[in-house]
Amino acid sequence: MKLFGIRMNKKTLVRWKIYLDRARMYLQYINFGMIAFVFLDEINDVRVREMLDENRLLFYPLVMILFMFISLILGYLDTRLGLRKEEMRNNATENPIMMEVLAHVEEIKKLQLESQNSPKD
Repeated sequence: MKLFGIRMNKKTLVRWKIYLDRARMYLQYINFGMIAFVFLDEINDVRVREMLDENRLLFYPLVMILFMFISLILGYLDTRLGLRKEEMRNNATENPIMMEVLAHVEEIKKLQLESQNSPKD
């Protein structure tokens, strides 16, 4: 089946899904910035609101930098505590292709051990 001259098969759909997932990741950065601006706009205290409005060019970039700094610290702690490694390990054990590769590697290891331990003529 073709759509706009592009053959529609499983490989094409998976590739498109990967493109969409990558684009979604970059859109999350934009979303991150928008959340910071919404956070600042939702401050209702009159004195704080006046201060924010008078110094918008100072506070908005400052809050963005603060959000980024906090995010970097969270990312560092996530990496330092090994959460990402454990998550990747868990994902790999759920991936049937990785499990198949692992089984083949184990089989190769077993064959190597058997050939090393067998008496040589």
